[in-house]
Amino acid sequence: MGQQTLLLTHNIDTLGQMSCNPAIGGIGKGHLVKEVDALGGLMASAIDQAGIQFRILNASKGPAVRATRAQADRVLYRQAVRTALENQPNLMIFQQAVDDLIVENDRVVGAVTQMGLKFRAKTVVLTVGTFLDGKIHIGLDNYSGGRAGDPPSIPLAKRLRALPLRVDRLKTGTPPRIDARTIDFSVLSPAARR
Repeated sequence: MGQQTLLLTHNIDTLGQMSCNPAIGGIGKGHLVKEVDALGGLMASAIDQAGIQFRILNASKGPAVRATRAQADRVLYRQAVRTALENQPNLMIFQQAVDDLIVENDRVVGAVTQMGLKFRAKTVVLTVGTFLDGKIHIGLDNYSGGRAGDPPSIPLAKRLRALPLRVDRLKTGTPPRIDARTIDFSVLSPAARR
């Protein structure tokens, strides 16, 4: 804590950009959000600023299976994250994709950007999301990509596979979205708030 830190990102404008489902928490990840918050992380405070619906899931069941989930306004969430990062003491943000790692004596001691800029550090933390050798599948079509509209991180993925690390793929899926213009809202009623 309190260390000089550099955040390298392929696009400053997409810091805090939520992917397909603009939700934080839920049955599987709600506890993780609370743990990140306890360690000083940003997710919980950003969703407090950007949430449009907050629910307790499994409210009629016992406390062991209850969870909190918040739906976010994607634009407000991205703005909250970026504002917090830009105002974080000791944090410098630099827009460059990381293509390689500097490894010395079996230890990562830095990163090399797409332009070949080298940044050395005592500690390197990779938060790559779904970008490492990312693939987009839409129906029977597929192509390389990160989050929709973003490029994949292919060179860094190759570099990690070349290291003596176990590298697996994480497949995520997004259900089809409904076009709001095709819904007759007059026959619907809002869900009760809890």
